[in-house]
Amino acid sequence: MNRIMFLSVMVMSFAVVASAQTRQPNAASSQNALPGADAAKAIPPTSSPASVSDEFVIGPGDVLAINVWKEAEVSRVVPVRSDGRISLPLIGELQSSGQTPKQLEAEITKRLKDYVADPAVTVVVQEIHSQKVNVLGMVSHPGSFPLQKPMTVLDAIATAGGFRDFAKQKEIYVLHRDASGKQNRLPVNYKDVIKGLHPEQNVELQTGDTVVVP
Repeated sequence: MNRIMFLSVMVMSFAVVASAQTRQPNAASSQNALPGADAAKAIPPTSSPASVSDEFVIGPGDVLAINVWKEAEVSRVVPVRSDGRISLPLIGELQSSGQTPKQLEAEITKRLKDYVADPAVTVVVQEIHSQKVNVLGMVSHPGSFPLQKPMTVLDAIATAGGFRDFAKQKEIYVLHRDASGKQNRLPVNYKDVIKGLHPEQNVELQTGDTVVVP
């Protein structure tokens, strides 16, 4: 009888230990999961910065990520309004349209010096909406598209979803205004270009250009 009671006690002890060991990892994983979930809610997703050159000129509709080192209350993502201006804490409104990111950094730095000691400012173009090209005619999705430089005629056609049936691929043309404001019509024979003939026809597009696919 004593032996049976001893065995019963041993079995119960092993069961308690096994149960505790099973619960501990679950509790730990639960504790680790909660902060991660909260952090994911606390930090909103951000889009990747647009790829721009040093000569890129900011325009209305663009979205700028402005960061002032160690000054979180001033750092923020702001859209450029239709009047070309943005608003920031401490310094108020300032003109951003017509400036490069570096020029805007210098202007913000200058104005912050009255409030912040040695401000370190960076301006990143988060989204480009001011520079666009148009693709019209026999393409799947005609319309206006953000100009992501470098962007060629073939790039623009692909962005518009490619050709529709019966598109005249040999008679494409680009409407482009030169520095004097005169509109020029540049022919593009798609069939030749993709064969490696007349690669100069696959021009790099500028803002305001229109690709027409008859």
